[in-house]
Amino acid sequence: MLLLVAATFLIFFGMNDALAHAIAEGDKGYIQEISGVHLISFMYLGAKHMATGYDHILFLLGVIFFLYRMKHIALYVTLFAVGHSTTMLLGVYFNIGINSYLIDAIIGLSVVYKAFDNIGAFQRWLGFQPNTKIATLVFGLFHGFGLSTKIIEYDISPDGLIPNLLAFNVGVEIGQLLALGTILIVMGYWRRTASFWRHAYTANVATMCAGFVLIGYQLTGYFIS
Repeated sequence: MLLLVAATFLIFFGMNDALAHAIAEGDKGYIQEISGVHLISFMYLGAKHMATGYDHILFLLGVIFFLYRMKHIALYVTLFAVGHSTTMLLGVYFNIGINSYLIDAIIGLSVVYKAFDNIGAFQRWLGFQPNTKIATLVFGLFHGFGLSTKIIEYDISPDGLIPNLLAFNVGVEIGQLLALGTILIVMGYWRRTASFWRHAYTANVATMCAGFVLIGYQLTGYFIS
């Protein structure tokens, strides 16, 4: 388990910014150069972003960690999708940008929150339990602003903006389903082993630490930029 935690840290934090909310340089250049409606291209970019966005994946992992019934998983994933879709689309359309370091720090906080909730710390240490559905929706809104902020920075052509954004959002949802499917397969296998309950607490503490590192990294960037 310790080797798994160490490998997770190396994988997540050895990645460059292109795998978080930033879009890879090649994709960035493509977005800036094209105009008109390019539905397939933007669907691909949306799916690629979500499937490789480790902050999204960490949050999704936390959300479904102790969810077993598909209707509960569908409910929480839908709340998250509604949140990030709403602010991504509206943020770009109305040109609402938030400092990328600050919004990504809040997204790191969402990872910390969910892991903190999963270990039961709100009830044991603070004596209350936040509404998990509302929290998932609210943090989904912040995840969407993280994406819209990056898209605004790339100054996409207004020609075909709406259909391209809708296609991008469809791609994001496809990427989310692919990431979720992978997580569920791995979690389903792990839950059938005797090690799940022995290491569930440690896994969530490791996820929380990853969230704190994300917060620290983004706040450092904010203060020195």
